[in-house]
Amino acid sequence: MQFHNTKEKIIIVDFGSQLTKLIARRVRDLGAYSEIITPKETKKINNFKMIKGIILSGGPSTVTKQKFQSIPKYIFYKNIPILGICYGLQLISKIFGGQIKSSSGKREFGRAIIYKKKNSQLTKNFFNSKNAVWMSHEDSVVKLPKGFRAIGYTKNSKLTIIENSKEKIYGVQFHPEVTHTENGKQLLKNFLFSICKIKQKWNIKSQKIKLIKDLKKTIKSDKVICALSGGVDSSVVALLINQAIKKNLICIMVDTGLMRKDEFKYTYNIFKKKYKLNVRLINASNFFIKKLQNISDPEKKRKIIGNLFIKIFEKESKKIKNIKFLAQGTLYPDIIESRSSSGSKTSKIKSHHNVGGLPKKMRFKLIEPLKEFFKDEVRILGNSLGLNKEICNRHPFPGPGLAIRIVGNITKEKIRILQDADFIFINELNKNNLYKKIWQAYAALLPFKTVGVMGDSRTYEYTCLLRAVTSEDGMTADYFNFPKDFLDKISNKIINNVKGINRVVYDISSKPPSTIELE
Repeated sequence: MQFHNTKEKIIIVDFGSQLTKLIARRVRDLGAYSEIITPKETKKINNFKMIKGIILSGGPSTVTKQKFQSIPKYIFYKNIPILGICYGLQLISKIFGGQIKSSSGKREFGRAIIYKKKNSQLTKNFFNSKNAVWMSHEDSVVKLPKGFRAIGYTKNSKLTIIENSKEKIYGVQFHPEVTHTENGKQLLKNFLFSICKIKQKWNIKSQKIKLIKDLKKTIKSDKVICALSGGVDSSVVALLINQAIKKNLICIMVDTGLMRKDEFKYTYNIFKKKYKLNVRLINASNFFIKKLQNISDPEKKRKIIGNLFIKIFEKESKKIKNIKFLAQGTLYPDIIESRSSSGSKTSKIKSHHNVGGLPKKMRFKLIEPLKEFFKDEVRILGNSLGLNKEICNRHPFPGPGLAIRIVGNITKEKIRILQDADFIFINELNKNNLYKKIWQAYAALLPFKTVGVMGDSRTYEYTCLLRAVTSEDGMTADYFNFPKDFLDKISNKIINNVKGINRVVYDISSKPPSTIELE
């Protein structure tokens, strides 16, 4: 644990929520510096002077059990404002004598409507006639702790917002940090600047200078291989390293055969010609498809792909010699969904090929300069580095590529079908000026065939699933509400132009409870 004792900050205590980093990110967005620590690390704090506020995160634990994660009670009496979110609210209630019960058919996941009960400094300009907030809980506070009062409620949670204004302790059952909570940013702003009174001094653009400086210090005069896919993440990593060391950077683009249609050659030419990077193109499509044959489990797909990438990089490094580092565009959501970055009890959602898919023993030291950043923060860095606008604003694309958008076994024919369907979908989004309104959109191929009728003949072909979501950071998302005529048009166009598909469906699930990708 490294505290910046000369810098005003907000401390976020991580109880294992998938959204902890997002809380820290929101605080930074609003202009305040933040640090994440574990519950155990709170016991080691010996200087509270520069801590202007403490936020207790959500988490998978429950305070209804005999043993549960907590922090020392004396912290609540340091005259430092405290905000508990979800599990944090329940912990506050437990510590101060409230009552918490596990759900009996009244759990809340996803959108809920919140109503105002009393005025509060925390909720100034927060409430409107019907606020939608984002919930993810099974336990609820059913009895107020001593000294607290109720500020807001939902249909299934009567104590959704509580406060003890005298002790400056607040709790909310919902997640104000997610974009789908209306006015969530306003609530956090009230806590930071009206209650904590911290100054606005944080600026994301200043991080570019720090990243380049850190890369220079780490790499020195050694050689680096950069895994360059052509997506925004790996592209920003390549440009950052190029600015840091100017030479000794070798970018390797591996054609796995699992990329979007015609995308690989386009991005290769940009980095080779526009940015004058040392780029090596390796066609390994047959190699990847052969190794993935008859593999339907998505975790196995990721691990196979991660291992194959490393084998290729190690093989290429022998040709170059003296390669010390492997750089890749891992983001924070990749890490938090694969494992806990802070050592807390974060539930694993899925492995990412460049996190959980990497072998335990590698010849390289790993460089992941973006592992503390979210996608939109990376786009800001990309713009400041002069990254091509089309690449910088491109929708996220998973490292394993179409391997996890073809549910079940992978074949060359399925890849061809999906590439064609996805190409039509993305093309139509651009034509209809919808692409920039959407965080991520893609087509996927489902692992079953259905009966159809074309030209009075029976068909038996695959089902194509379309997914389009709105989000700001990928940690939460909601489906994009297309006009009906667009869905009609895109369905007809895919079925009429892609041999192998006779049915199109649209995914209207949110994250949570679903993830953005299918696998």
